[in-house]
Amino acid sequence: MKSKTKLTGRVIFRGDPGYRLARKNWDPRTNRFPKVFVFAQRTQDVVNAIKWAREHHVPIRARCGRHALAPNLSQVNGGIVIDVSDMKKVTLNKKNRTVIAETGNRVRSVVRTLARQGFLAPFGDSPTTGIAGVTLGGGIGPLQRTIGLVSDNLIGLEMVDAKGRIVRADTKRNADLLWASRGGGGGNFGVYTKFKFKVHPAPAKATVFRIIWPWNQFEKVFKAWQKWAPCVDSRLGTHLEIGPKKGGRVTVEGLFLGTKTEAIRLLKPVTSVGTPTTKTIRLVPYTKVGDFLLAPDPVLTQKFSNQFSSGFARRPFPDKAIKAMREFLEKVEGDFAGFFFLNWGGAVSRISPDATAFFWRKAKFYAEWNSSWIKPSEAAKNIAFVRNTRRKLQPFIVGSYINVPDQGIKNSGPVYYGANYPRLKRVKAKYDPENVFRFPQSIPPACKA
Repeated sequence: MKSKTKLTGRVIFRGDPGYRLARKNWDPRTNRFPKVFVFAQRTQDVVNAIKWAREHHVPIRARCGRHALAPNLSQVNGGIVIDVSDMKKVTLNKKNRTVIAETGNRVRSVVRTLARQGFLAPFGDSPTTGIAGVTLGGGIGPLQRTIGLVSDNLIGLEMVDAKGRIVRADTKRNADLLWASRGGGGGNFGVYTKFKFKVHPAPAKATVFRIIWPWNQFEKVFKAWQKWAPCVDSRLGTHLEIGPKKGGRVTVEGLFLGTKTEAIRLLKPVTSVGTPTTKTIRLVPYTKVGDFLLAPDPVLTQKFSNQFSSGFARRPFPDKAIKAMREFLEKVEGDFAGFFFLNWGGAVSRISPDATAFFWRKAKFYAEWNSSWIKPSEAAKNIAFVRNTRRKLQPFIVGSYINVPDQGIKNSGPVYYGANYPRLKRVKAKYDPENVFRFPQSIPPACKA
C-alpha cells in the first residue's frame, strides 16, 4: 500500500548514514533494529510519523533523552522511533512564573536556563536525562521536599495521540490526561511535545554538601542517615550512595536552601558519625548548584550495562535488610554499581497519593540498587544479583519507581502505580484504546465493561 503520509523532520532509515549513531542509548545493551528514526523538529513531524506508522502497520516507540535505564524500551525491531530530542525551545514567563519547554530538552539545560533567570527547576541525579521521561515518571530529586516532584510542577502539556491528533491538557481540559501524565510513565498515552511548568523563585545562594567515608563504615553511616534524613528541615534534600566493597566508598550529598551555618548544624547527626575522609560544605550562587550536584553522565559514550531495581521504605531498614545490602555490595563490582537512597517527606508527602498518577507519597526514603558490567558474558550473573536482592528486601519496601524499570517484576502495574493503576488503565483506554503505544511493562487499556 502506498502511504498517504510523508515522513518529515530528520529521517534516518536502516542503512542510511547516521543509523548506527541513532541506535545508541545510554545503556549499551540495546539489541533492537528499528526500520526508521524520525528526529522531530516540530509537533507536525510527530503527527506525520504516527500517521505513517499506522498506515504501514509498524510499531511505535517514543524517545527523548536516550536515557532509559533498561534496554529495548525505546526501540523495537522493524518499528519507528519518534525522537523529540531536537525540540529544545524554552519560553519563560516571569510574570506568571511559568515555563513552556519542548520535550527534547535535557535536565541540565532547563536547570541552567531557569537558574540564570532566578528560578528553581527540579532535577534528579543526572544532567542528561530528557525532561519528558523524568517528568512523566514522577521526577524525584533533591528539591522534591521543597517544591514537590518534577511532575507536581507540570500544569499543562501538548501530546500527539494514537490517531495523530494534537491533544492539549491542563486542569480545565483533558484534566484526566494531565493527571495521568504526572507520574504515569513515558510512552503510554502518546508522544509528548510540550510541557508547561510552574516555576519557583530561586534563592540568590544555596548550600551544597558532599561528605565521603571509607566503605567499611557504610552500616553506621546508613543507620544515622536513615534516622535523620526523612525528618530533617524540608529545605534540605540529600542522597546517600554506597559503592561496592571492591573500590567503593560512602557519599552523602545534597542541597540546602539556606545558609552554610545552618547547614552545618543540620548535618551534624551524619557528619559526627565515623571518620569522614572528605567534608565539603559550601555556600554557592544558586546558578552554580547544578555544576556541583549534576555530575557528567554522557549518553552515547557510556560503556557500562546496568541492571536496576528500586522501592520505597516506609520505615527504617532493620539489620536484616542491611545484611542483604552488605551481601549485594560484597558481590557486585564496577564504578557505577551500588545503592542509592533519597530522603522523602516535605512537599512530596503532602500531596495525596491519588491526586496525581505518582502514588508512592508516604515513604521515609527511596531506595535503588544496581549492578554494572562491560562484558556481555557478565550480564546474567549481574542481573541475578539485583533481582535476588529485591527478593531479600521485599519485606522492607513497597512499590517501585517507573523511571527505574526492572523488567523482572511480574504484574508490574500495581508495583509501579499502586492503587492508581486501574484509573491509569481507564485513561489509556480513552486516549489509546487500540494499545498502539505499547512496550514491555506499558499500561494496557482497561477492558470495556
